[in-house]
Amino acid sequence: MTASSHTARAHSFNAVAAQYAANRPSYPPALLDAVEDLAGRPLAGARVLDVGAGTGISSAVLRVRGARVVGVEPGEGMAAEFHRGLPGVPVVRGDGNALPFADASADAVTYAQSWHWTDPARAVPEALRVLRPGGALALWWNTTAPGVPWTERQRERIAQHLGVDDVGGRGGAAPRAALDALPVPLDFAARSVPWSRHVPVDTHLANLGSHSMFLVRGARDSAAFLAAERDRLLAEFPGGSVEERYVVELLVAVAP
Repeated sequence: MTASSHTARAHSFNAVAAQYAANRPSYPPALLDAVEDLAGRPLAGARVLDVGAGTGISSAVLRVRGARVVGVEPGEGMAAEFHRGLPGVPVVRGDGNALPFADASADAVTYAQSWHWTDPARAVPEALRVLRPGGALALWWNTTAPGVPWTERQRERIAQHLGVDDVGGRGGAAPRAALDALPVPLDFAARSVPWSRHVPVDTHLANLGSHSMFLVRGARDSAAFLAAERDRLLAEFPGGSVEERYVVELLVAVAP
């Protein structure tokens, strides 16, 4: 992916922030249990910088756990949706490559679905700078669980539509890529957390359509594919709902 296409994909979410907030999956309580276990401290009372916070999906679950969350989001549309959904949680404009916070000011820095939008050569030193000794850098991704027949068939159709060999997003790939790109070695512990949600077909398709691979294709092209996909899914699931199965891939490193 070229630098310009990477930037275009990163900014594509701002135009569909409400759709993103309404249809993207959240995260299960077991994920936060794993974060606490690997970090060696509770989230309750911790000052957490949630970087690439988007519309606040991860910030919301961190807040429920008792964390003192500050969202960090570069996109105007996403930050505005964050304000609407979480009016009591501060969100600042910025990104992980230059965190607008003082040294040793955070107990945890989290990246939910967002680490791959950073430059690791800048984001790693920044995270270590703002973390207090013993603080945690936590990265996680909701990935599509492998081996589910209907989602595997859908992945093949998407790849064919986009003209690529694979669309990514399957369990394990994002964390491995994140570790390969680190400028300095960090002692990350890993955990995989499976979960699922049952949603209407239209919610599933709205979730799918909020991904950058569709957003940068143009509305007409994406709408045609998603309309055909709706017909296929309703034929396969006449009840009108599907089970989306996920594996949250988690990496946690504790700052020295």
